[in-house]
Amino acid sequence: MSFKKTLTLDLLISLALIASTVYYAARYVDFSIPPFEDAAMLMRYAQNLAGGHGIVWNIGEHPVDGATDFLFMAASSLLIKLGLTVGQSVRGIGFASHVLTVLLVYWTNRRINNSSIPLSLLSGLYLAVGTGLSYVAAYFGTPFFALAAASTWTLGLLLIQKENPHVGLTLAFALSGLITGLIRPEGVILASLMLLAVILMRGLKNSTSIIVVFGAVFLLLGGAYFLWRWNYFGYPLPNPFYKKGGSGLHWDSYHNSLLNLLRLCLPMAVAFILGFRSSETTKRTIAYLIPILGFACAFILISDEMNYGARFQYALLPIALMSWSPLVRGLSFSWLDQFSGRERSVYFIALIGISASLVYYSWFQNCFLTSYQQTCEKAYERDGRYEMGKLLAEFRGKGYTIATTEAGLLPYYSGWDAIDTWGLNDQFIAHNGGLTVEYLDQYKPEVIMFHDYYSPLVPPKLTEENLAQKWFGMTITMKQSAEANGYVLAAVFGDSPYDTHYYYVRTDFEDSERLIEQISTLKKYYWPTTGKRSINYAGYTEP
Repeated sequence: MSFKKTLTLDLLISLALIASTVYYAARYVDFSIPPFEDAAMLMRYAQNLAGGHGIVWNIGEHPVDGATDFLFMAASSLLIKLGLTVGQSVRGIGFASHVLTVLLVYWTNRRINNSSIPLSLLSGLYLAVGTGLSYVAAYFGTPFFALAAASTWTLGLLLIQKENPHVGLTLAFALSGLITGLIRPEGVILASLMLLAVILMRGLKNSTSIIVVFGAVFLLLGGAYFLWRWNYFGYPLPNPFYKKGGSGLHWDSYHNSLLNLLRLCLPMAVAFILGFRSSETTKRTIAYLIPILGFACAFILISDEMNYGARFQYALLPIALMSWSPLVRGLSFSWLDQFSGRERSVYFIALIGISASLVYYSWFQNCFLTSYQQTCEKAYERDGRYEMGKLLAEFRGKGYTIATTEAGLLPYYSGWDAIDTWGLNDQFIAHNGGLTVEYLDQYKPEVIMFHDYYSPLVPPKLTEENLAQKWFGMTITMKQSAEANGYVLAAVFGDSPYDTHYYYVRTDFEDSERLIEQISTLKKYYWPTTGKRSINYAGYTEP
């Protein structure tokens, strides 16, 4: 087939992939859901930045780097300034990134790996129906990071392939790696691992110019950014790192990361195993595994909290989809020639069935986005924190503050100043080991809210062992501070008395009585893990 006809066919298949992705999104993805709790944090930063207040958690306060998706936040704020809503900007970037990554997977396989149309199409479809659009629906920027990672790996594959790459290609690889690192800080690790893969394939001597350009870009441009953010925020690393990266190595995160990688990329594992069949393919297999396994193992450095639907490892999926086909090239299927036409037809139909099963397997990963997910169609249920945030928004602009462990939906939808008592969005708490009564008293928050696993019916057990647990110790500090300062317990919402949301309201401000009344009588407080209407245990006493 001529190049022109092949190109035309590739373009038609690309259009089919776009149409398939759009159809899948319209038919199977629920875009009516509110943001997932953790996604709302970044939306608050993007909104504040677009409003000209800087990268701040509370308007008028010192900047804080709680939004680790730096470039995604910046891009979202730009679209907001251009007239889009926060939700439209976040989801628009995510959806466009997902579609572009699907196309990139197809074209990389076709033009760089020289894979067949069926294998390239299968790779694109596998990504199209995977968890990418579920992140978009939940308002996460995960597909944006995946697009940057996939682009960097595509350029890395070109560097591996070309004997004497043009300096422009080398520079593009370095810049793409830097962008990946600016979107999320762990992108620096991923880009560096890709560089190691390129060096292994090309050899150290033939990689000198690539190393120099890569190092220069990261040292000069990356270093300039690093110095700027250190000066702007007052500390060198993203704020959540100080909270999530402490306490040594996180072996649970390490194991979960490897399991997430295996679950997302399981079908490609067969190709990587086959890649060790000869010395010729072993080198390429090891090189391609460096960014995949290396990046997955890097999550031993931080805790696994907020890892919705394995989103931290998702960027490895398009990389694996762009890496597997060269590892099985050269496998002989000449044994099929001995079969009759009917037998070959049966094998062909079986191959189609296997391909369909692989696509179904990818879609099935949408059933495991949260540990409490009840259906494959919906990752999480109605959330009372969303309804409460809208209720509190009636009091927006009055200078009120909420201290809360739930720093997503409540601060974003209420528009109140907020103390993230866990510390992901609070510099003092993250850098000083946790929340203190003195710090809480500085703000005198109008509302104190926290999530824990006790209630008036099941009181907390204040043992040394329990108090040593950071989350429990934090909520007890909040509870004792509220009670010592005369706060009214307006509500203790829960699906059971063993898992609840406490709401305390201060009594000495203008809207306190009205707020206590509205919180205590809120009927639409649905429990996020079940979608059922919560019980208010505030009026109950211990039997």
